[in-house]
Amino acid sequence: MKIGIIREEKNPPDSRVPLNPIQCRDLMNRYPIEILVAPSSTRCFKDEEYEAQGIKMQSDLSDCEVLMGVKEVPASSLISDKVYFFFSHTIKEQPYNRSLLQTIIKKNIQLVDYEVLTNDQGQRLIAFGVFAGMVGAHNGVLTYGRRTSTLDLPRMHSFFDYAAAKEAYAKMRLPSFRTVLTGTGRVASGAAKVLEDMGIRKVSCEDYLTTDYKEAVFTQLCCQDYVARKDGKDFKNLDFYQNPSDFKNVFLPYARRSDLMINGIYWDNAAPAFFSQDDMLDSDFGIQVIADVTCDIAPVASIPATIKASTIAKPIFGYDPRTGEETTPHQSQMIDMMTIDNLPNELPRDASTSFGQQFSDHIIEALLNKKNSPIIQRASVTKDGALGPHFKYLTEYVEKMV
Repeated sequence: MKIGIIREEKNPPDSRVPLNPIQCRDLMNRYPIEILVAPSSTRCFKDEEYEAQGIKMQSDLSDCEVLMGVKEVPASSLISDKVYFFFSHTIKEQPYNRSLLQTIIKKNIQLVDYEVLTNDQGQRLIAFGVFAGMVGAHNGVLTYGRRTSTLDLPRMHSFFDYAAAKEAYAKMRLPSFRTVLTGTGRVASGAAKVLEDMGIRKVSCEDYLTTDYKEAVFTQLCCQDYVARKDGKDFKNLDFYQNPSDFKNVFLPYARRSDLMINGIYWDNAAPAFFSQDDMLDSDFGIQVIADVTCDIAPVASIPATIKASTIAKPIFGYDPRTGEETTPHQSQMIDMMTIDNLPNELPRDASTSFGQQFSDHIIEALLNKKNSPIIQRASVTKDGALGPHFKYLTEYVEKMV
């Protein structure tokens, strides 16, 4: 099997890779595959690093059966009759990628979306989420420091890797502030790691709401801490996952006691938002900075102030809860928003290496047996010129004219 690693073409550019040079060589040594890499000047791993591992660089990858990238591939660059791996951002019916999915079907491409590569229990096998959470937490604290002029923290992408960032954390002098972190999955665990590595003390939800602190602290919320059944019945996780519209949010006590919010949940479109725009106008609403790693765009979003995705080049914007519009950041009565949607690209070498290891551990053997692999079949958004069997719910989305 010939596998090609494509050049990332989405703008703004992404420097991550699905496999680093050493992983490519290791997979070629272990399995009957050849990996080719399209030259690129924007990758975190340089062409020379691949060549040093004996990996062939080749601009034209049309002789490869499988093509792997990270972000969406421009429709004009798609090669017909191939198997593609990338994050398509189509499975939640994102309107901005409808035409991309339509083109994929027309070109008879089998699209395997990393986001839905799961085991038999439905657990994801490969993700960048930990690193999204890590960079999201870093940027949240950075934004708070800039807003209050209490902390001068370099951008994460200025460090060679996370080890260098940790060295900087050890020298920081933190102001006293309070952070609420939502979620318990990969994203939130990455965020919690950074907060703890910074020296921010983790406290229980109960103490967070009842105790005053003279140091930087954070608390981490699971589902039952911020939602409750509308009918007052007992909370059950499975019930919330299956019937999110039956729940209401009870997050506001944390909003009143927090300076910084880091949102690290996976949000279902039918679930309640954490708060409303009107809630943000309340004089008791304490949150000054929101780092929304989840980054669902309002109005269908868990955070009404996430009106757009920001970029690594321009990570912060202000939100005016009186008008619902963007404004200049770091102003009183405004909320500072950090909503970068490709956060792991600020730690590209670490993130890519972790991602490639997950691919090597969980996906490569399934790919080699793709015709009989339930892992590949479950993740095939398209196949044989049609939607895959697990994605028929996208029929109306695909058939709607752009």
